[in-house]
Amino acid sequence: MMTFASPEYFYLLLLIVPLVLWHFLSRRKREASLKMASTEAYRYVPKSPRMALVQLPFLLRVLTLVLVVIILARPQTSHSLSNTETEGIDIMMVMDISTSMLAQDLKPNRIEAAKEVATEFIAGRPTDNIGLTVFAGEAFTQCPMTVDHAVLLSMFRGVSCDLPGQGLIDDGTAIGMGLANAISRLKDSQAKSKVIILLTDGVNNRGDISPLTAAEIAKQFGVRVYTIGVGAGGTAPYPYPLPGGGVHIVNMPVDVDPETLQQIAQTTGGLFYRAGSSQKLKEIYNDIDKLEKSKLKVTRYDKRYEAYAPFAVAALLSLLLEFLLRTTWLRRIP
Repeated sequence: MMTFASPEYFYLLLLIVPLVLWHFLSRRKREASLKMASTEAYRYVPKSPRMALVQLPFLLRVLTLVLVVIILARPQTSHSLSNTETEGIDIMMVMDISTSMLAQDLKPNRIEAAKEVATEFIAGRPTDNIGLTVFAGEAFTQCPMTVDHAVLLSMFRGVSCDLPGQGLIDDGTAIGMGLANAISRLKDSQAKSKVIILLTDGVNNRGDISPLTAAEIAKQFGVRVYTIGVGAGGTAPYPYPLPGGGVHIVNMPVDVDPETLQQIAQTTGGLFYRAGSSQKLKEIYNDIDKLEKSKLKVTRYDKRYEAYAPFAVAALLSLLLEFLLRTTWLRRIP
């Protein structure tokens, strides 16, 4: 993009108006005349190239003036360079995969609703390191913290309640173990913001570490914990497996421990949320997304270069061409 350091010089272009008027008015006075009885004989005489180009020297003079004004205005080109620094946030998402997460008070069930909203949350934070811990009666890291969110989302979609459901890990709710696992991933982080988003639908009943002990450990490492209790009040429809392979829907009591989740959040400087519906869960993640924003610093460098040289060359050529035409091919006598 071209800019001009002294654009006020463009006012000099107004001089072209009196120059044009002076040229044509004075031309009439300077030209010799010859009285003839009739010019009918010259009506159909073809014009020579010299007659057609008789005004060319004057046009070249005007062009030279325009180019000189542009040079005085100091045309410049610029080269911009942006240097972006991102201060991301390290986030561990801790998700309950106990079989109670198959309850259908959230549609289609708690685990699928939680996965859908969490994947939207991850997709909206491309500059953050995000990892995933899952827990039931035991806890393990499903995906370490990474900025390769394509890999993370792929592993996230594979999360299910099959592991405790098939007896591959203990069923139950080990909230303290899930927190401790996530803290172990964050404790050595150099990020200025370290966050855990814990989602569960039960009461801690497994594990060697209590939830409040894990919360104290998180506080010591500067980790902020947001807790989400999933499940509507009262009872929730639950698909109970039958011996023959079928499923029987039964109403199971919703067993969430809001007091403990509230204490975990308060201890670490986070917040506690209760999600009784899929829409409410989405609103919660949107709220956390607003609270934990990455900082983006952009430094812009702008270097300018003088660009008058092409206009100076064009002005010189225009002036020389006018001089040659006036003194040779388009020379006027007298």
